[in-house]
Amino acid sequence: MSTTGTYAPKPGAAPLPRMVMAQAALETKMLLRNGEQLLLTVIIPTLLLVLFSTVDIVDTGEGEAVDFLAPGILALAVMSTAFTGQAIATGFERRYGVLKRLASAPLPRWGLMTAKTLSVLVTEVLQVLLVTVIAFALGWDPQGNPLAVILLLVLGTAAFSGLGLLMAGTLKAEATLAAANLVFLLLLMGGGVIVPLDKFPDAAQDVLALLPISALSDGLRDVLQHGAGMPWGDLGILAVWAVAGLAAAGKFFRWE
Repeated sequence: MSTTGTYAPKPGAAPLPRMVMAQAALETKMLLRNGEQLLLTVIIPTLLLVLFSTVDIVDTGEGEAVDFLAPGILALAVMSTAFTGQAIATGFERRYGVLKRLASAPLPRWGLMTAKTLSVLVTEVLQVLLVTVIAFALGWDPQGNPLAVILLLVLGTAAFSGLGLLMAGTLKAEATLAAANLVFLLLLMGGGVIVPLDKFPDAAQDVLALLPISALSDGLRDVLQHGAGMPWGDLGILAVWAVAGLAAAGKFFRWE
């Protein structure tokens, strides 16, 4: 019986789904091994949750402080991964020519962006689990509809991911590093994450409420703390930011 050709090589690209999953796994490993990324995605949110839940520093209104803080920290976790971390990592990949080389690989550009998005989602799932476990240990008592929470997190991820890619694809790496960290700090303080928006002047509240971090933290708080239904207003704000950010990133993103 002839076995001619049984072990003949079969050149060609792997199936597209396999390439996307392999790239997503690589992106996730690289993100989790990066010390600065871990600081943004794990250490800072965890420290803020524990500190402000156990020490009476900020007036969070009636009820337990953790019930106010946990939704805001979940919003912060999304922003730290989808916006700050992704912007910095992608900006330096662009500077060192990594994106240019990946763009010439069999994996199409949209496949690479899909892999990066999957990596962000995997990291966020780990963040949400960690924050939830710590919040429960601190006495958190969440309410509301889980579907509303999922919709808020998904739209928040899309909004911040679009803005992060827009920044990484248009600015120099050093400028992206500085701008992404500055925006992170500003939104942390003025986005309703830790300090309630009603502590700001009325004129400032109207502007701050339109920010994606404010819409995400406010929507999560309405659902998880107050047991509200679908926060359509906040979902609408996040949807506008998501469409605008992703469209702008798609139009202006430069691979080199």
